[in-house]
Amino acid sequence: MNNDPFAVPLYMERPEPWGMLDDHLLYTCGVVHDLVRGRLADRPPLPTMARLEPGERSLAVGPAARSTWRALGDGSYVHGSTVAFGSTGFVIGSMVGSALGNSARRRQAQANAQPRWVADGPGEVTVTNLRVYFGHPQSPLNLGWAGLDTVDLVAPDVFQCAFHDANGSGYVTVQLHSLWASLLFVLAAHASFPAHPRLLSHGWLPPDFEARCAADGWSLPPVR
Repeated sequence: MNNDPFAVPLYMERPEPWGMLDDHLLYTCGVVHDLVRGRLADRPPLPTMARLEPGERSLAVGPAARSTWRALGDGSYVHGSTVAFGSTGFVIGSMVGSALGNSARRRQAQANAQPRWVADGPGEVTVTNLRVYFGHPQSPLNLGWAGLDTVDLVAPDVFQCAFHDANGSGYVTVQLHSLWASLLFVLAAHASFPAHPRLLSHGWLPPDFEARCAADGWSLPPVR
């Protein structure tokens, strides 16, 4: 361990290369800067296939993937029964095989009844000032910021939220895996969760992001 107080920190000696996530964070900072100053309407709308409402402005579009916290089954399974005729050994063997099969099906059914993150597939997100729309043929999402019960940024590229499904599916928790995750979080939190700890602490942005932007020559508007 280096105890020299004047030594250059290791993270400054070997900085991470600028990547696509950094590009998305830089753009997000520009959106946030305009958002808090009431200037989102001045931003040019981005092309999107999503249907927009009057006054709605598309701010970002890109690939994403959805995951849902759910069980794959309800714990039920088909109990098989065997009727065997023949020698004693054959009958016993058939009954043992049937019992083992039922035991395996029961264990699988119990495992399927435990909730877990289930991948629902890739799609495209459109992020607007009012909502996020995830286009997918089987598992689409149309989430207005005001309709969300919880939001969080659980990873730099994972936005998580929970809501009551309007189509009768009950309480649903989903994750959107996207490089726009920070933008999703900031817009949702600013609209409906203004006291969210991650919003107040600016935890949606890496602590050294300003320094990295300066090192790479990018102009970054103040957002903290």
